[in-house]
Amino acid sequence: MMRKIHLPVYFFALAAMLFWGLSFIWSSILLKYYQPITIIFIRLIISAVFLFTIIRFFWVQEKVERKDYQLIFLSALFNPFLYFLGENYGLKFSTPTISAVIIATIPVFSPFIAYLTFREKLTPINLVGIAVSFAGVIVMLITSDLSLAADIRGVLCLFGAVLAALLYSVTLRTLTIKYSALTLIAYQNLIGIFLFLPLFLVFEFKTATAVPLNGEIIASMLLLAILASSVSFVFFAHSVKLLGISKTNIFSNLIPVFTAIFSFFLLSEDFGAQKIIGIALVIGGVYLSERTRKRV
Repeated sequence: MMRKIHLPVYFFALAAMLFWGLSFIWSSILLKYYQPITIIFIRLIISAVFLFTIIRFFWVQEKVERKDYQLIFLSALFNPFLYFLGENYGLKFSTPTISAVIIATIPVFSPFIAYLTFREKLTPINLVGIAVSFAGVIVMLITSDLSLAADIRGVLCLFGAVLAALLYSVTLRTLTIKYSALTLIAYQNLIGIFLFLPLFLVFEFKTATAVPLNGEIIASMLLLAILASSVSFVFFAHSVKLLGISKTNIFSNLIPVFTAIFSFFLLSEDFGAQKIIGIALVIGGVYLSERTRKRV
């Protein structure tokens, strides 16, 4: 008898990756009008309001224990604060596709963090996966005359975002045992607002308030905040619950693919053979690393 395929579960996983892939497009559009801190700050405000509204009217409200506030603050420091700073400044000095490809290497480095913090085993194939993914990133970043295809500042910021995401995963693993993803993301985004507030007021308040609103700004900001910062995380958590972490993470290989395709159609970004090869190598390396990871 054939095993029943739970199509809704795969739909949720695919939708989450699609929205995260599109987030690089929406952020790139907003960077035409605002500086990175402004985009993140407004994005977090909209997302926090949306999530706490959902919790208030449609979710079982969870009481956060006092002893866990410090760990939740630390997780918020890594993500959204440091992660979004790295991602948005990386996107400012790079392209949506290159940004998505570098961010897609996060699962490749996860085994090292898991080994250092939780003593999860590494395999030789993990190292092969890292090498293949790095080869893909190099292909994407090096032009025919051996110069960088992206500003080095963008590359460094993006790898900083990767490091922040890895450290975030360590704190998140402990918290998800006690709290739902919706509750954690809502509190993390709320804390993120206060972390970004001083930076916004000091560095970008005047320039941000001088920008007249238009339909492109409003649509991109709402899509970014509600779909990429809120709905995607709920869909991802639902997929992890039903499919497991390893199977769900395989879908993350599609993020740079979605970004590259939509960048080509919406932003007229170049989509040549070199970029296709680089994307394929990164995705192959991530997939290889995820499929062969040993569990303790």
